[in-house]
Amino acid sequence: MEQLEWFPRRYLVAILGFLGFANIYALRVNLSVAIVSMTRNRTYQAPNGTIINLGPEFSWDREIQGLILSSFFYGYIATQILGGYLACHYGGKRLFGVGVLATAIFTLLTPLLAKISVYLLTAARVVEGLFEGVTYPAMHGLWSRWAPPAERSRLVTITLSGSYIGTVCALPLSGALAETQRWSAIFYIFGVLALIWSAVWFYVVSETPRTDKKISEAEREYIEESIGITSSSNLSKIEVPWHSILTSVPVWAIVAAHFCENWGFYTLLTELPTFMTDRFGHNMHDAGVLSSFPFLVMGIVVQCSGYLADWLRSTGLLSTMQVRKLFTCSGFMSQAIFLVAAAHLSSPGAVIATLTVAVGFGGLAWSGFSVNQLDIAPQFASVLMGLSNTVATIPGIISPLLTGHLIRHKTIYEWQTVFMISSCVYILGAIIYSLLASGKIQPWAFNTQECNTLLDDQSHTSNEELAPPTITTTTNAAVEEEIEEDDDDD
Repeated sequence: MEQLEWFPRRYLVAILGFLGFANIYALRVNLSVAIVSMTRNRTYQAPNGTIINLGPEFSWDREIQGLILSSFFYGYIATQILGGYLACHYGGKRLFGVGVLATAIFTLLTPLLAKISVYLLTAARVVEGLFEGVTYPAMHGLWSRWAPPAERSRLVTITLSGSYIGTVCALPLSGALAETQRWSAIFYIFGVLALIWSAVWFYVVSETPRTDKKISEAEREYIEESIGITSSSNLSKIEVPWHSILTSVPVWAIVAAHFCENWGFYTLLTELPTFMTDRFGHNMHDAGVLSSFPFLVMGIVVQCSGYLADWLRSTGLLSTMQVRKLFTCSGFMSQAIFLVAAAHLSSPGAVIATLTVAVGFGGLAWSGFSVNQLDIAPQFASVLMGLSNTVATIPGIISPLLTGHLIRHKTIYEWQTVFMISSCVYILGAIIYSLLASGKIQPWAFNTQECNTLLDDQSHTSNEELAPPTITTTTNAAVEEEIEEDDDDD
């Protein structure tokens, strides 16, 4: 791919990361739509006009369906911290690519496994979760070496917004395929698209700006001067300060916010098509299309909020800590209010409009807590993302099971209970994050061992053999100013 000087290489990484997360979420949510088609009654019209009821292809009750939908998260939760550790030590490029590639392969096998046994289907979803579990920390590990501090919010949110666009595309397309084709086409189409993306990712993206052969010299120098030169060959020498991380209050503020955001998000992500079908009797295509609107708005808000967050920080109107708290808490409170409203409305249009506003405003929160790991510990951002996403995966396990337990008779009162629980969780998250979050680099995040090791190694090397400096700097002028600002606020 030819390098275009007017298009920075780091934004090409962001766009491919965006498409990667779009594929990840398409592979994740397609079963939410497909399972409705797989378990609904089928009819056949005989030549003489007689309608024959064939029954569902898979006789799974609501609790079994909830188990199948939640099984993904049993694998997903297991590899978050491992993914963060691997990304910190070996880089995120290969880890992210392998995560998507393996998930694509098991998605292609899903129809076959489902027909053989529900246990094989459940096991396949667990394995998919294992491989997808490394993707978020892997991308944060990549951004710790590619994202200048002044552009941190926008680059991260460009990438993360792909998850919502993937949802937007997957829900209606899956619904249309379920209505016009066999449900198995859902898995074949999304699986092939993810395979194509994987090939492009491995060919185009490099681990660091220094190892990218097509980056311009000006861009490489700009990134390295902003965040420090990072040598992927020496990443394994970094020691992760586990005790400091696990006892850090700002870290647990991020963890709590991530958990609360994912509770409501996963509830809607996995159950919204079913809610629209139960509540208003929509067919699969209409339910898929209507369910996609909130996530489309959220994807747009996530990207816009990233630019707004960086602008507020760069102009000095707000400090980093103030930006993160403002965006996170306003997003949470908006979601809580509009979810309660949606639970008590009876018009399909009003419900979708209210849910769209709720989920859309939730996009603000992702420019808060989801970038905060890079603020307080850029060197260990992948580890922090692995930790927070581990805890934030718990809602993906509990929420479908709880919803399956509560929604036994498909009544509006049962769905109101589901929405009210999510609203309360959002309010709790806003309170915790507003009290405990920070925007400054933590003392334990300044890792000097790699610098010392590299200097020792280079002291034994002649001047002719000395490679370009590969010392990972811990801070720069921009970050120091940021720390001073946050010290004043704290």
